[in-house]
Amino acid sequence: MSTPRRALIVIDVQNEYVTGDLPIEYPDVQMSLANIGRAIDAARTAQIPVVVVQNFAPPGSPVFARGGEGAELHAVVASREWDHHVEKALPSAFTNTDLAAWLAERKIDTLTVTGYMTHNCDASTIVHALHMGLAVEFLHDATGSVPYENSAGFASAEDIHRVFSVVLQSRFAAVASTQQWIAAVEAGEPLERGSIYASNQKARAKSAA
Repeated sequence: MSTPRRALIVIDVQNEYVTGDLPIEYPDVQMSLANIGRAIDAARTAQIPVVVVQNFAPPGSPVFARGGEGAELHAVVASREWDHHVEKALPSAFTNTDLAAWLAERKIDTLTVTGYMTHNCDASTIVHALHMGLAVEFLHDATGSVPYENSAGFASAEDIHRVFSVVLQSRFAAVASTQQWIAAVEAGEPLERGSIYASNQKARAKSAA
């Protein structure tokens, strides 16, 4: 089993999600911020490159307006060093950015995803990375979701985060805690990803019991 060539990507850890108009509700945002800081620190210690992503909307937008306080990086990220900075305007950190080329130049084969939000920019980036042939890891306690209500119905932040985490583990990423990831980094080992078939069989067996 070869040692993963990891990069840690820290997506949209901006004030909008903490003190702005789109506050993360689950998991607790202070816990996820602390874990994001831990992940960055562990990556620096292990000489894993850190990519910081920042989302911008046009001036005057209700959230993430360029030049506004909400669009600024939160202090947990702004106070730390990173290796590369990416600006984006769409959910995936790969779309219309240099991220893919930057990772390829460094022969990265495993992308570890943290930041916000679980169901939006994280999920989009994870799916994009998988389709590019990268292995992906997702730290479920270093991210978070907000609740939604629209014409399709209502979903709490906890429901959205939980369901997306389960779905991602079934095919798209190895979902783990920050502590589990740090242990895997220290051991030079990959995290285990599930499969659609195994996930479905386990659910069916539980329902039948």
